[in-house]
Amino acid sequence: MIVSNCLKRPAKEFVREFLSATHTAGMLREIMDLCPDKEFIFTVSPIRHFKDGAHGNQLSKASLLLGIEDVLGAGADYFPAYEIVMDELRDYRFYGEDMCHPTQQAADYICERFLDWALPAEEADTLKENIRTFRHGCHIVK
Repeated sequence: MIVSNCLKRPAKEFVREFLSATHTAGMLREIMDLCPDKEFIFTVSPIRHFKDGAHGNQLSKASLLLGIEDVLGAGADYFPAYEIVMDELRDYRFYGEDMCHPTQQAADYICERFLDWALPAEEADTLKENIRTFRHGCHIVK
């Protein structure tokens, strides 16, 4: 069974395997087929994974991008978080000390761009008001 290690389980519990773009597209289609009444938004993480080196990171991202490209259109869309960091925020000041994770400033920018992309304009003011109310209730001022 192919899984993701989002729960940070010990590496010895897994066998790492590089998935081809074709295999990735097939798995995405299987997921989409499980929920035919849903629309999907795919993205590629801007976090750098250097366990296989810089070249391995780029190959992995490329495989994901090609796999996603293969399923776009049929109830799926793509938000370019990876490209925003690589092309618009390409300065290293948008990465944390580990040089792998985007800074909070970069994350906020991506979030803003996502909301502009995904949220209908007539709902933007309602969302901003809801965020303001939530932050006020949590005593978060921003």
